This record gives sequence, C-alpha cells and structure tokens, in this order.
Amino acid sequence: MAKRVILAGIVGGVALFFWLSIAHIFTGLAATGIRELPNEPAVLNAFQTYIQEPGLYLFPGTGLGPNATREQQQAAMQEMQKKADTGPSGILVIRPKGGGGLTPFRLIHEFILNVVQALLLAILLAWAGNLGGYASRVAFVAVAGFFGTCCTNIQYWNWYSFPTNYTIAYMFTDFVGFLFVGLIAAALIRGKTASAHA
Repeated sequence: MAKRVILAGIVGGVALFFWLSIAHIFTGLAATGIRELPNEPAVLNAFQTYIQEPGLYLFPGTGLGPNATREQQQAAMQEMQKKADTGPSGILVIRPKGGGGLTPFRLIHEFILNVVQALLLAILLAWAGNLGGYASRVAFVAVAGFFGTCCTNIQYWNWYSFPTNYTIAYMFTDFVGFLFVGLIAAALIRGKTASAHA
C-alpha cells in the first residue's frame, strides 16, 4: 500500500503541476481579477524611494513601535480603523530591489509543493479505508482538496478584499487540479475490502 501511496503522490503531483501550468499559461485564469498599476513608473519610483525592505505590508498602519502600551495599541487601532473606513487600505507584497518574476527555482518549488499536496491527499485516501467505488474515492480526494483551497482563498477574500472573480478563478483552478489528483489516487489506492477482492 505504501508504494501505491507514494506513486499516487508523485504521479498526482506531476498531473497537478501540468494542469496548473496549463491553467496559468493558456486559459487566462491566473490573470482574473488582477489589474496593472496606473501611472506605474511614478508608483514604482515611490516604492523604491520609501520602501527599502522586502515584505508584506498592511496599510493604514498603527504607527506604533514594538514597546507600545495596551492603551496606546487600543487608541492606535481605533485611529487605524477610521483611516481604513475613509481612505485607501490594503496589503502590499513587494521586493523593492528585484528578485520577482518566473524563475526556475520558483517552478521547482511549485513542483515540489504539488507533489507534497498530492502525497498528502493520497495518504488521507489510504487512511480513509474502504470508501466503496472508484467515484467515491475520487470525490473524497476532490472534497479534501476543495477544503484546502477554501482555507486561504475565502479568508483572503473576506479579510483583505481579494477580488471575488480572482478568488473564484483560483479556487476553480485548484479544485480541478485536485480532481485530477483524485482520479489518479483513486485508481491506485483502494480500500482493504476492495483490495482483498481485487
């Protein structure tokens, strides 16, 4: 059984990687809900001038240092909420000195992640035991994968105002990928009862 789980993880990970590559390159799903910066040169110049460290930035901020008292924190949070209610707010992930874009290392990281995701789903399927027929096993993996894609995408939509169409597109892309993993894993991993009669 262990060999089948590992095989399902590897083959499923390869299928997931290729599906996500196709979805991002050929379908346009990856660009759904994403806009380019207006007046980009001026905005990028401001970034380079005022942001020196790469990271995840939230605005408006509290303006507090690390040693603020509880009272200062509460007052700053109220002021931050007022600013967020009336002015620009959001999050920004930035590399002010370059290092972005499509690189071989990022593709390798993505491939490893996809194999790990498929392997975890294969392990869950193996632990689930006898789920009945092939369709039930595929559905189990697909639902488990859908659970995973809900854990971050919907929270980012709710808390950080990620666009609805972006959220739906990414959830759909992930779900189809996990469905492919399910088709492969369910063919390789069967419950004990099913295996005994195979």
